[in-house]
Amino acid sequence: MSRYIRQTCLTEFGQIGQNRLKEASVAVVGAGGMGCPVLQYLAAAGLGTIGVVDGDVIEESNLQRQVLFGTSTLGKNKALAAAAYIKNLNPHVITEVHPYRLTNETAHSIISRYDFVIDCSDNFETRYLIDTWCDALKKPWIYGAVHRYEAQVSIFNYHGSPTYRQLFPQQSSEKIPECADQGVLGVLPGLTGMIQAAECIKLITGIGEPLVGQLLVFNVLTEKFVTFPFAAMMPCESESPVHMISTKEYSDNPERYLLIDVRELHEVPPIPLAKRIPLSELCSRIDELITDKEVAFICRSGNRSRQAAALLARTKRFNKLYAVYEL
Repeated sequence: MSRYIRQTCLTEFGQIGQNRLKEASVAVVGAGGMGCPVLQYLAAAGLGTIGVVDGDVIEESNLQRQVLFGTSTLGKNKALAAAAYIKNLNPHVITEVHPYRLTNETAHSIISRYDFVIDCSDNFETRYLIDTWCDALKKPWIYGAVHRYEAQVSIFNYHGSPTYRQLFPQQSSEKIPECADQGVLGVLPGLTGMIQAAECIKLITGIGEPLVGQLLVFNVLTEKFVTFPFAAMMPCESESPVHMISTKEYSDNPERYLLIDVRELHEVPPIPLAKRIPLSELCSRIDELITDKEVAFICRSGNRSRQAAALLARTKRFNKLYAVYEL
């Protein structure tokens, strides 16, 4: 078919790769800023079946980054509107619409239907839910997350590779610092979604080196792309070395810690008494953290500090690491 000739002519891809795409099925959880380019490029590439999961309706503020929608679709369900877009883009793709949120009650019936899951959600609860059911049903999933100018992409649960919880152990709900709604540059979720779509195509067709056991972190302002390798926790590890502490707990005994600000250099103002090591540079500067003090990470919302602590826990060079969150 001439529609796909630009990719079937690629030596590594070929007609075999195209046939694998046609036979594959993917559930895309969230049809927002990341989900839109994921849906767009998977449909354009000729994926066989796409499941669109989203219970939200389109609002005007979405149009800055959710490029499948326009003013004529305001107020419509995102999953239904995305399915209409896909039908026009590529009528050969089977689109299954799930116009509701992914919950513990709906997750099994949805995830069990598909070969892969792509997480384009925007909250911890959904990510842990996807991780739970993909682990139980032996389904690989592709993770993406954005925050202001930064984003992350990885692949979990692929042929025994680590799960999301093994990289980011789940904290009790009162200890998980949700990112404040501080905005996002519209192109960032677009770029993130395209990378997620590329990783999905690589997994399905068997080409390239997918981000299995690796966390890609990038910043759209600096155009720095850094990949952190990570491994699954060994079963004998009964206690995570990552601990959450509040700013009050830190302030009660600041001399106990080496405080590391993991925000990017352009983010101001500086945090008093903190050494600035951006998250994107952390693994390459690990020797600067070797000290008699206990290492604590801090950022604006608490999200990146928790990620920094979890990443360095994999190096086995620290008995305890702390992530500071606002009380």
